[in-house]
Amino acid sequence: MNLKHLLFFKELARTQHMSKAAENLGISQPTLSYAIDKLEKELGVPLFEKDGRNIKLTVLGKTYLQFITRGLNELDRGKELLAQSLDPNIGHVKLGFTYTMGQQLIPEIVTQFQPQKKDQHISFEFSQGNSRDLLKQLINDEHDLVVSSYMPKIGEQESTNSLEFIPLVKQRIMLAVAPDHPLANRESVSVQELATYPMIYFSKNSGLRSLIDSIFKHAHVKPNIIAEIEEDHTIVGFVQYGYGIALIPNLPQLDQSLVRLIPLKDNPIQHQIYLAYRDNRFMIPSVIRFRNFIEHYCEAQFTSQNKML
Repeated sequence: MNLKHLLFFKELARTQHMSKAAENLGISQPTLSYAIDKLEKELGVPLFEKDGRNIKLTVLGKTYLQFITRGLNELDRGKELLAQSLDPNIGHVKLGFTYTMGQQLIPEIVTQFQPQKKDQHISFEFSQGNSRDLLKQLINDEHDLVVSSYMPKIGEQESTNSLEFIPLVKQRIMLAVAPDHPLANRESVSVQELATYPMIYFSKNSGLRSLIDSIFKHAHVKPNIIAEIEEDHTIVGFVQYGYGIALIPNLPQLDQSLVRLIPLKDNPIQHQIYLAYRDNRFMIPSVIRFRNFIEHYCEAQFTSQNKML
């Protein structure tokens, strides 16, 4: 079986006329008859039957045509995507990012990128997760780019052996408390003051775990951890209902009538956000264009202005 025989079969199924199909395909009728006969022998079933002076698909032929049509369409789509991948004005970007980046940074960057006329035909596929999973997926080619925390190891593998990390922007770490908490009306709070309160902590799967550890270590405070949770908004939910307090990245869309976010006054450690991509991997022009845009945009809007999220 070869691709040409499948194309011949599809055209003959469409015309249901041997000489017309041969003419449309630009081949002789004996060549078409030979190809269909070989295909039927290989499959072990008849695909066509006589219908007066013409031919028609058998029941099995109709079934086979459905699969062949889908398969050939997928091959055409793949060929089209490969052609598009070489055009910097047309392409598809698979972008992964951590949960908190979906509140401001990623929507801001994408909407600033696409209004430019040359970028309007570049499409996106978005995925969210924790830093560890996103970077593992990046190594497995499930994403083109990832915006996340830096992680030195992905499993047993050193992340810098296969990934490049470009600093983009820093994100403030805030104290989250319920509105009726004793600290709720404070303008700022020191890390030392948190030692006695039940603390909801990021789990070890989160890229923020080591950062929060560093904040407490720098302040010589041992946190009173009562729960470990992976995702920011779930932590916020527990804080809202008074289960404990938490150190979390700044969430600009958070309703502060439900959860108060309070700055830390003695904390020099902020959350560095990175753009990660595969080292020495072929990158289509549209992905390169978007990667360069992210870097330049964050430099202009955040780094050069000493501005944080």
